[in-house]
Amino acid sequence: MADEWKPKIIGIICNWCSYAGADGAGSARTQYPPDVRIVRVMCTGRIDTLFVLKAFADGADGVLVSGCHFGDCHYLAGNYKAAKRMFLVKSIMQNMGLEHKRFRMTFVSASEGAKWAVVINDVINTVKEIGPSPIAAERKRRG
Repeated sequence: MADEWKPKIIGIICNWCSYAGADGAGSARTQYPPDVRIVRVMCTGRIDTLFVLKAFADGADGVLVSGCHFGDCHYLAGNYKAAKRMFLVKSIMQNMGLEHKRFRMTFVSASEGAKWAVVINDVINTVKEIGPSPIAAERKRRG
C-alpha cells in the first residue's frame, strides 16, 4: 500500500555491538523493514539525552538506542552510563506529551543479528500501533 503511514524511527547505535549485529543481520539476509534510520556512535556512553529529545523535536515518531550488553562494553562502562541517562528520557518524554513506548533502549551484541531483526520489527510495530508523533504532526501543520 503506497499510502500506508510509515513511522520515522531514529536508531542511535553502538559501533562495536549493535551496528555489527545489524551488519550481521544483513549479511545473513535476515529480513526486517528498512524503516529505521541509523546513526552510528562509537559507544552508547556518548549519547546525551538531548540527542534523543532532539530526534523527537525534529519529528521522529520513535527512537531506538542500542548498544553492548552490560559487561561487554568496549569502553568498559559506556553502556551503564547510557542506561542511566536514558532512564531520564522517559520522564522527560512524559512532560513533553509523548508516550514512553516511542523510546526504547536495547542491548544487541555483534553475534545477535537475528535478535536485531526482532528488535527492529518490535520497535516499528509498537510505533505503528501508537501512530504518528504529536510533535511531528504539529510541525507538519505549521509547515
